[in-house]
Amino acid sequence: MENEDQGDEWNYKEFLGLLKRRVVVILGVATTVMTGVAINFILNPKQPQYESSFQMLAEPVAYDTKIVDIVSEVNPLDPFNKPSLDYETQIIVLKSPEIIEKSIKQLQAAYPYINYNYLIYSLKIARLGETKILEVRYRSQDPLESKAVLEQISQDYLEYSREKRQNRVNQGFQYINRELPSLQNRVNQIQRELQIFQQKYNFHSPESLASQIAGQTSSITQQKQELEIQLAQARANSAFLQTEDGRKAVLDSYPVYQELNNELRKLDIEIATASTLFQDENPNIITLKEKRENLIPLMQKESARYILTQRAEANSLLQSLEVNQQELEKVQQIFEQQRQQLPNLIRQYTEIQRRLQIATESLNRFLSTRENLQIQISQTEVGWQLIQLPNEPTIPVASSSIIRELILGLAASILLAIGAALLMEKLDYTYHNAWSLKERVKMPLLGNIPFNEELRPVKFQSIKRQNAITELSDSVTESITEATTLAGQEYNNYSKSFVEAVRMLYTNIQLLNSDSQIRSITITSAMQGDGKSTIAFHLAQTAASMGRRVLLVDADMRRPNIHTLSNLNNLWGLSSLITSNLPLQKVVKQLPSMNTLSIITAGPIPPDCAKLLSSEKMKRLMAELYNTFDLVIYDVPPMVGLADVNLIGSQTDGLLMVARIDKTDRSVFERAVAELKIAPINVLGVVANGQKGNFNTYEYDQPK
Repeated sequence: MENEDQGDEWNYKEFLGLLKRRVVVILGVATTVMTGVAINFILNPKQPQYESSFQMLAEPVAYDTKIVDIVSEVNPLDPFNKPSLDYETQIIVLKSPEIIEKSIKQLQAAYPYINYNYLIYSLKIARLGETKILEVRYRSQDPLESKAVLEQISQDYLEYSREKRQNRVNQGFQYINRELPSLQNRVNQIQRELQIFQQKYNFHSPESLASQIAGQTSSITQQKQELEIQLAQARANSAFLQTEDGRKAVLDSYPVYQELNNELRKLDIEIATASTLFQDENPNIITLKEKRENLIPLMQKESARYILTQRAEANSLLQSLEVNQQELEKVQQIFEQQRQQLPNLIRQYTEIQRRLQIATESLNRFLSTRENLQIQISQTEVGWQLIQLPNEPTIPVASSSIIRELILGLAASILLAIGAALLMEKLDYTYHNAWSLKERVKMPLLGNIPFNEELRPVKFQSIKRQNAITELSDSVTESITEATTLAGQEYNNYSKSFVEAVRMLYTNIQLLNSDSQIRSITITSAMQGDGKSTIAFHLAQTAASMGRRVLLVDADMRRPNIHTLSNLNNLWGLSSLITSNLPLQKVVKQLPSMNTLSIITAGPIPPDCAKLLSSEKMKRLMAELYNTFDLVIYDVPPMVGLADVNLIGSQTDGLLMVARIDKTDRSVFERAVAELKIAPINVLGVVANGQKGNFNTYEYDQPK
């Protein structure tokens, strides 16, 4: 909650800052709009207006929805075809030229100037809440005209209601009479289709057909099981007859064979008995033996015949059973096909029943609606009703009000002015305060230098010295007074907030590295005019005032400015040291007002600055200066488009980026920061320069 409150407060301050920055635009737009409102009010004064009104019940309380269900198919766009009126659409219809023109023709006899545009401008139609009542209002400068217009319009609206309602009923009746024959034919056709289907498949209902197929399938299955048992027995019997045991068993059950066998045993007994009494040559024994010999072939022949007969009967039975089995399988396959076709037959039957039901319901609905329509045609139609007649107004409802017009104009002018300010703010690609700079670049904000009146550029009437005519283009804050030297430029000339801000910048730089002090700094900016040279010059003064031996090097040999700020000549400088054999002591200039501050100006502008800064001699010179002084500050050209910053910054302990509030282009500055992230340079942070506004400073009481 604390963070949200702080965020709201910050947004509030940002909005106030925006209004303060764009105060000229806001005042200009507001003044222009208010002037236009005043001119319009003077040129177009308004006359008193009189308003008349009437109320009309636009929808019967009891509405026949059954009729609407059928009639809506005739014209879906007709609002009368809906069980509840679409009031927005109905109001548009009532204000349409097709309806209003009829009223206009009647009114033009008394009011010739009335036309559609004139009338529709003052005619207002609205629904009263969620009721079924429409309220119609009309304003005019003539109260008689207001009443006359609404009387004519109310009559035309009622006539329109009666015509539309009667047309709707007649159209519905005609439509129903036209559609009934086709509906009846459709019902008859579906009924015939159902009858043919039932006769073809012997299909009375899905349940009866399914039950019938299930019963037949169960019966066939049972018969097949019994037949399989009989087949098994027949096959076993046929196989048994082929064996010796089967032959004996058949003969044992054959009476003729048993009689012959008994006769054979009797002969054997008689022969055995006779053999005990007679010799083998005895005629009785010979006769018995002959009978026996004749009986044996007869037995063999009879047994063979009987066995063949039994085997033939067994094979015949087996074949008969197999034929029966095949027939049962065919019947079972037929029932299986019927069972598989059953879902399809049920679906067809259900579809026919569904179509028949829909057609029958539609036919019944049409017949019922036709009866209702016949009753309505024979009765008196009740359409829209006037529940409040048009009145003649006596008191004007609208008159010109200077105060009201001024208030509305003032509100509009303020809104437009703020909108214009917001638009300009949106199109402004600069930083408006130090905090927005810090949030966007995501880098430490080491200093916030306020705008100081003493640093404004001045116009020189006559300047004798060569270094004083150098163009002041680094920043609006980079300037000097005409006839003073550094000795005369004391900090008492600047605001206390400016002095404390520079000291805070120096302190923050020293606190960045706790292990060792920062002894060399590169100061640059993204664009010309951001104030990098001014920051470098005053930072050097502050460091020198702290007792450190400071050297300020103007490494911006393209557009040097340090010699102008320090009021020194620029005959010899950094370019001279690199291109000649001049000793360092001849180029280093010590300020008389500050013994611990030394300056190396840029010197004559060389043809190729980057070549000089990248030379080995420059690197040796920087190493020598690093070992000689406590702090070396290099003022280098703007970064974008030049290689000078990378050449110098990579040889120092860190780099400061200077951005001018309300001047530095965000896209250019952020592109420069992005380039620094991929370069072998230690970026210390950013410095916001030229911040305008109130700086809260703590001041000690000074003795009087």
